[in-house]
Amino acid sequence: MGTSGRTLPASLAVLLTGILLAGCSSARPAPGPTPDPTPSPTARPADRPTDRPTALTAACEVPLPAAWRSAFDAGELRAPDGERAVLTDAGPGWTAVQLTGGGQRRAALIRTGSAPRTLLPLADPVEHQLLAADFDGRRWAAFAVLEGRTLDSPWSLYVWDAGTGKAKRLARADGPGPLPRPVVRDGTVHWAQGVGGGKATVYAAPATGGTPRALRTGVMDTPFAAGELLVWRESAGSGTRLTAVSPKDGRAVPLPAPLAALRNIRSVVSDGRTWAWVAGESEPRLMVWRTGEPRPTAAVTRPPAVDGMDQLRISGRLVTWRTPETSYALDLGSGSYARITPAYGYAQAAGGALALAYSVGNPKASGSRAVVQVVDAGRLPGLPRCG
Repeated sequence: MGTSGRTLPASLAVLLTGILLAGCSSARPAPGPTPDPTPSPTARPADRPTDRPTALTAACEVPLPAAWRSAFDAGELRAPDGERAVLTDAGPGWTAVQLTGGGQRRAALIRTGSAPRTLLPLADPVEHQLLAADFDGRRWAAFAVLEGRTLDSPWSLYVWDAGTGKAKRLARADGPGPLPRPVVRDGTVHWAQGVGGGKATVYAAPATGGTPRALRTGVMDTPFAAGELLVWRESAGSGTRLTAVSPKDGRAVPLPAPLAALRNIRSVVSDGRTWAWVAGESEPRLMVWRTGEPRPTAAVTRPPAVDGMDQLRISGRLVTWRTPETSYALDLGSGSYARITPAYGYAQAAGGALALAYSVGNPKASGSRAVVQVVDAGRLPGLPRCG
């Protein structure tokens, strides 16, 4: 992986949570759809758990249905007057954003139908940026703050208590390692942190406080939640492979054979039932495997931008990814995908939510407007089928 000390735009910092192995420096910089006027007559909900998955084949690109665009417009979040919002993460009934205005910047959590709640006022309204967040939907939110404009800047990890409205710091890192993407499960916060020698450790700490517990140390990425598992990529003699543990006790959990056999993949994501990742360097392919299937399927074999397919997210039947130019969503039920954001827009699907962020006008120029839209993925009709 190449490294650089170049600065990164503040409006893009929260988009740069792609996978970085602990052995590499983290200083790497970051890299309008036209709606179809007629919704598909075969449209089906995009996230219906009771649907039996259809057999996957190579997907095709289709126009974005008008119903999707209407849902996006209706789901626009309104930032408080005088503040500009930047999307960080979203989940079932919540959205984490960075709000900047009046010479101040804060990390905030927006629950459906409620005003933003401040997680933490950021000490430096220019340098500090909200990098990643997770919320258990009830009491605990964990979030990471990058304390500079390059990805090798120090970072701090915090946990916020919805009952008291207060946050406390759990950890701080000022050396090389994977960027933090906290996972909150059952009152415990999980994250990875560089420990020197090209290695990182996966930690677990009670949200109420206490000494973090080391679960595993190795050359690894930051972990992500895959249903009831905590999963990450780890470098071994045979190449980079997937490792899984139970977040309850840190016990190693064997993965199904199609996943255990994977080597040297990137941008892997899962909800515990469906897994998606990018395979191949010169000709990247979006691969999908679902529980019970004998082997993975190459769902997108000719991505629109061959020089980039990253930051995968998943919610039910939707898999989203980002390219250097825009973002896309694959509908596993319809077997098709569509561009869902304007140029340089960012999208993510997680926990039943589909969130989009983009700028109307040049984000560096006065008069531009930051747009954040969050919709219930289960209420979206299916994308048109191929052919």
